[in-house]
Amino acid sequence: MAHPPVVAYHLIITCYGFWLPNDPRGSNSTHVWAQVLKQFGPATKVNARRSVAHVPHDRQARFAAKRALKHPPIRFSGHQAQCVAKGFKEALHREHVTCLACSILPDHSHLVVTRPSTPIEEFAVKLKTQSVHSLLDASLHPYQQIEANRPKIWARGDRHVHLSTDEDIDRSVKYVQNNPPKHGFKPQRWSFVTPS
Repeated sequence: MAHPPVVAYHLIITCYGFWLPNDPRGSNSTHVWAQVLKQFGPATKVNARRSVAHVPHDRQARFAAKRALKHPPIRFSGHQAQCVAKGFKEALHREHVTCLACSILPDHSHLVVTRPSTPIEEFAVKLKTQSVHSLLDASLHPYQQIEANRPKIWARGDRHVHLSTDEDIDRSVKYVQNNPPKHGFKPQRWSFVTPS
């Protein structure tokens, strides 16, 4: 039996230091590349379709690994989030992709987007790249003071969920809209979001 076609994606892109490859709750990673993190154990790859954010775990071990990172984990300010949004808007416009929902948190972002003409992984890279250009143009890059070999602000890869039905899209849009209040922030309304 054929699967229904993918018409949209719930895309999650995370900042440097947000979710480490050996997070005790599980991760999307198959390898720990950073030498400094290997002391905290191997990659914790899971194939869960639902978030494992609330799985009970050793919080102290997770925070110890974050403290060992070469650079401080990214935490966008409100002004930086505005720049990220500007970059997202530019990438969406250039690629002719409609955004149905977006939330930009200090350390990760959620978007519900219609299916791009390129693979979703490539589109995620374009979102990240354009947001970095926007931050640099505004002199608000989190590592602005580092000029040579400036560290990346976005983590490698992305997480995305295939959406094939109106119900899938509605569920994901609600999740993304409710994400900022769930984390103690005001609801977000971005000019580039087209309500579904």
